[in-house]
Amino acid sequence: MDGTHDRAVLEVGPLSGRPGIRARGEINVISRPSWEEALAELSRRHADVSYVELSGVRFVDVAGVTALAVTAMNLPGGRVVVEQPPPQLPRVLELFWPSLRGIEVAAR
Repeated sequence: MDGTHDRAVLEVGPLSGRPGIRARGEINVISRPSWEEALAELSRRHADVSYVELSGVRFVDVAGVTALAVTAMNLPGGRVVVEQPPPQLPRVLELFWPSLRGIEVAAR
């Protein structure tokens, strides 16, 4: 096997000690159902601040950023803090949602 399939894998689990999720791998067309499921669970459990830790994510496509932005927009209040995202995530947010207040990005 050439390892191509391995790069498309996304692992998502809860953060320990604070509300939110941690993701590892790539967020793309193959892994998007898992990503959207994790974001739906995040929004169900959301209180005031939810954390999305992405230091282990190598790539996120525009649709993956869109899912995150839509999740943040649909929260009843509070915010989502995105920690250590891949470089394209803050650029896509700024391009398509420059005034979205529900997301705070803490860069790498």
